Amino acid sequence: SQIPRFRLPEEVIDEETGYILRLGVEFRGGVRIESMQQLLAEHWDAVFVGSGAPRGRDLSLPGRDEAAAQIHIGIDWLASVSFGHTTHIGKRVIVLGGGNTAMDCCRTSRRLGGDDVKVIVRSPFDEMKASPWEKEDAIHEGIPILDCLVPKAFLHANGKLTGMRFEKVRAVRDERGRRQLVPTGEPEQVFDCDEVLVAVGQDPWIERNAGIAFDEHGMPALDAVTLQSSRPEVFFGGDAALGPKNIIWAVAQGHAAAISIDKYLHGEDVHARPPPGVTLVSQKMGIHEWTYDNEVAPDARHKVPWHDINQSLRNIKVEVELGFDAKTAWKEAQRCLNCDVQTVFSTGQCIECDACVDICPTDCITFTNNGVEADLRTRLRAPARHADQDLYVSGNLKTGRVMVKDEDVCLHCGLCAERCPTGAWDMQKFLLEPARAGRACRSHHGAQKKAA
Repeated sequence: SQIPRFRLPEEVIDEETGYILRLGVEFRGGVRIESMQQLLAEHWDAVFVGSGAPRGRDLSLPGRDEAAAQIHIGIDWLASVSFGHTTHIGKRVIVLGGGNTAMDCCRTSRRLGGDDVKVIVRSPFDEMKASPWEKEDAIHEGIPILDCLVPKAFLHANGKLTGMRFEKVRAVRDERGRRQLVPTGEPEQVFDCDEVLVAVGQDPWIERNAGIAFDEHGMPALDAVTLQSSRPEVFFGGDAALGPKNIIWAVAQGHAAAISIDKYLHGEDVHARPPPGVTLVSQKMGIHEWTYDNEVAPDARHKVPWHDINQSLRNIKVEVELGFDAKTAWKEAQRCLNCDVQTVFSTGQCIECDACVDICPTDCITFTNNGVEADLRTRLRAPARHADQDLYVSGNLKTGRVMVKDEDVCLHCGLCAERCPTGAWDMQKFLLEPARAGRACRSHHGAQKKAA
């Protein structure tokens, strides 16, 4: 993996890999796949591609060829570091790009001898593709991020890189919301450097004549739900599928693709997705008590402690985040809003006394006349401006009104259920069991084929 060891230790990778191998998967190591055409010629019945987007993009700028020895493709450089081939870097380093790969490059550079490491990106800081916490971690380690600078040339002397020249831009959006980077007219900026890491994007490795269609962004054209390509036996997941995101998305796509492959190998419609399992269990214990801690804690989030920065920057294998000790972990757990415990409202038991409205600490409950959603959102005690968050709307009550609850501001404190004199409100534990590949996801059982 190109993920640096200070973020993902080898023992964690070994443990996770062990889980898979113990399932009985046949593992073939040391096999390099150079061509999708050749792989498909082996007549596998299904192929899943989860190899990421391993081909880093380059920049064709003046000076690129002359200073090639000091200019590296970021994703390749990280792999070289991971395998121990690269153990040091120059003192002054420029990292080009604004994604998570760029963050890995700059932080790794600090650990391999880079004293003056900076990230330079075309986009505004807030529009960078890197996760917010990745940017925070880089800044914490003393790495400045300079935004709205477009690279124009690599500077060199006597066949050696000396710096880079940039043009200052600003982001402007047209009437359709499309972004354009417009030069500000300010003088171009020059930054001295010894080495440059180019992390401006990555592409999949698959050749274009393998019978797999690609979209306008150079990614495989996939069904976003099934992750099936234009070749029905080929499925994708992770960065190789819909572009760089994070490992959580990659795992979710792996599960989704596994269901598709299972159904495909058994001759079923891959679009017929099995529903998740859902259960709701009341948490009532006595009259006004619950089987979960429903006290709302106003405490701020506890920060995960870090290794001493002077030590972690000297050893690339020292994991940065130490994790919580038992006492702090318990305090952090007390901040849980119990999102798995849902407020369930029974229309027939409500007498419209408004006691729940009075007790609610966030004004998330409103009794009002029904209407179209856009209008209804403006008539709540706390206007629901987040249209992507569904409202909880009851059926018609005896007065013709409805109960409307804004889930976006609910604390799951249970005070509404405690105050309700008729038990119209209840707190019920919600359990979602995502569908998985296997017999349960099929509508019938057919002969199984082989998959790679």
